[in-house]
Amino acid sequence: MCADAPDRSAWIAALPATIADLQRRWQLVLERPFSESRCAWVAPAGCADGAAAVLKIAMPHMEGEQEIEGLRFWNGTPTVRVLASDDRVGAMLLERCEPGTSLRTVAAGTQDVVIAGLLRRLWQSPGPSHRFRPLSTMVEYWSDETLTQRARWTDDALVREGLRIFRAMARPAETDVVLATDLHAGNVLRAQREPWLVIDPKPFVGDPAYDTTQHLLNCRDRLGADPFALIQRISELAGVNGTRVRRWLFARAAAEPRADWDEPWRLTLARRLGS
Repeated sequence: MCADAPDRSAWIAALPATIADLQRRWQLVLERPFSESRCAWVAPAGCADGAAAVLKIAMPHMEGEQEIEGLRFWNGTPTVRVLASDDRVGAMLLERCEPGTSLRTVAAGTQDVVIAGLLRRLWQSPGPSHRFRPLSTMVEYWSDETLTQRARWTDDALVREGLRIFRAMARPAETDVVLATDLHAGNVLRAQREPWLVIDPKPFVGDPAYDTTQHLLNCRDRLGADPFALIQRISELAGVNGTRVRRWLFARAAAEPRADWDEPWRLTLARRLGS
C-alpha cells in the first residue's frame, strides 16, 4: 500500500516514532495492533484513567483525509467518538467498541436493515460553514485515475458511459448531505453504548443515494443473483430513489478505477444495470 507513493513511504518510515510519541503524550498502554487494517495502523489502547480506547493512525489517503473531522461532526451519532486527535499526523484516539464484533457476523437481511438505519442517521445537513469536500471531488479523482488505465479497459463504451454517469450524478444539489461513502458491514461494530457503531467514515457532501452503493458492492452473491431486487430493497430501507441508486451502482461497476479490468462480476453487473 505504501511502496509506490512518496507520501505513504514517508508516513510508514516515521510510523514507529509517531506511535512512540503518541503513546507518551496520551499516556497509553498499547496492545498488539489489529492485523486486518489495510489503510491505517490501529491498536487497542488503555488510557491513564482506565478507559478502553483504540489508537488509529491513518495512512495518507485522499478519500479518508477528513475522517477525523467527520467523526467530530457526527460526535458519536452513530459513530465511535473521538477522545483525542492529532490532525497533523492523522492520529485519533477513539472510543473502543465492546465486544467489537463486525456486522458481517449476522445474517445478510439483518445487515441490510442495520446499514440502512445507520445511513439515515448519518445523512445530516453539513451546515453553511462546513469544510467537507463535495462528492464530485472524489468522482473526479476516480475518473482521472480510470482514464490513466485506458489501455487496460476491456469494454471502452461501457467505461465511457460509466464516466458520463459519474459526472452527471455528482453535480451538487440542495438535497446533498454529509455521506460516509464507505459504509459496509465490515465498518460497523457491535458496541455497548449503542447496538452498532460506525467506524472509518470517509466524509463527502453529496447525494444520499450514492451512500448505499458500498454495502451493495459488498453483497456480491446477491447482486449476481438479482441486482434489481437488492437495489429496490436497500433503496426502500434507506428511503432513497432506487433509480439513482441503480445509476450510481452502474457507474461504479463500469468505471471505478481498479487493478483488474477483467473482473467478470463487475462487467456482468455493469452490463445488466446498463441494459
